[in-house]
Amino acid sequence: MKLTPKQQKFADEYIKSGNATESARLSGYKQPHVQGSQNLEKLSVKTYIDERMAEIKSKRVMGYTEAVELLTSIARGEEKETVVVSTPIGVEEVEKEPDTKTRIIAVREILKRYPNNDKLVEQQIRKLSAEADIAEANAREVTDNGAANGVRVIGFDRRAEEDERS
Repeated sequence: MKLTPKQQKFADEYIKSGNATESARLSGYKQPHVQGSQNLEKLSVKTYIDERMAEIKSKRVMGYTEAVELLTSIARGEEKETVVVSTPIGVEEVEKEPDTKTRIIAVREILKRYPNNDKLVEQQIRKLSAEADIAEANAREVTDNGAANGVRVIGFDRRAEEDERS
């Protein structure tokens, strides 16, 4: 069943506002309070509104496939995040890949969705997670030692470069 242009305008306005009288007025009906409610009773208008609402809902709600695709792009390091870093002249925003822990969490979330996941993969994730913990602890130790010695560490340790020059 096809809608007239006026009925389609009414239905589109009704989807936006949820008000039949106002939608009928904006669509050019002469008796909006009567014709608005009449339009809502017509099967073709009702069907059009229901289909459009379902389409809108499906676009706004993330589905299973989209969620797994997002987790996959995070696990692969394709998604970037903006972080604020300190520089000698102030602060700046930098785009960076997700850190190892975030990537591991994404992989775990993906594997939860596959009931026959491999124990070997599980052990590899556990190993990567432990390595990430060690790397984080080492970085914290370097930063803490630098701060204790009055050295400000930004991103990497320049002391190693100075030792090579001496």
